[in-house]
Amino acid sequence: MNPSILVSGCTKGIGLAIVNIFSANGFNVAGCARNSSELKLLHTNLTQSYPNQAFFFESCDVSNTASLKQFAQKAIHTFKSIEVLVNNAGVFMPGTIIDEPENALEIQFQTNVASAYYLCQIIGKNMLEAGRGHIFNICSTASITAYTNGGSYCISKYAMLGLNQVLRQELKDKNIKVTALLPGATLTDSWQGTELPDERFIPANDIAKLVYHAYTLSPQTNVEEILVRPIKGDIG
Repeated sequence: MNPSILVSGCTKGIGLAIVNIFSANGFNVAGCARNSSELKLLHTNLTQSYPNQAFFFESCDVSNTASLKQFAQKAIHTFKSIEVLVNNAGVFMPGTIIDEPENALEIQFQTNVASAYYLCQIIGKNMLEAGRGHIFNICSTASITAYTNGGSYCISKYAMLGLNQVLRQELKDKNIKVTALLPGATLTDSWQGTELPDERFIPANDIAKLVYHAYTLSPQTNVEEILVRPIKGDIG
């Protein structure tokens, strides 16, 4: 039986790169994103490329807790056991705490933190039943370094790293690994329209490779945090 991975925010950037590398290594994949047409295209491409694997994708706004929980339960029903969870979905709303638009904090916390919290709850229980698993939380260098115009986004990413650290302590004796990825500027749609050259960014595939290699380490080894920046440092 193929192992299974669940990835939130699976159709673009880091999420898509992770889906591709795990698919290429024999995984069944469950994933969610908001754009249904992109999900259908991804399902078609993966099914054609990997006919001996199974794929389940569903349109879901991860900030809607009820819909997110339904998606997670459907993924468990489809694959029975989820071996890898990647909390990747997120939103960035630039601004300062003093001048941010109303609800900026709530929107980014619900999308960036609460979605990961609830997926960790549901999929984590499934992993406990199976006696194994690996949870990856895609944080950011904004999880450890505040920057101008980061506002509530930085706050949410600090919280995401805190969630990762708490979860690590809770699961370290349960044979479930927990890893935080803290990437700097990565070449994704978030940087569309920038005049900076591609060479100034981390390729999304590099982040996916780090996730996969951390997963493949021996059972007695847990990589707690991976901090990665562009070769020339953060963009600021």
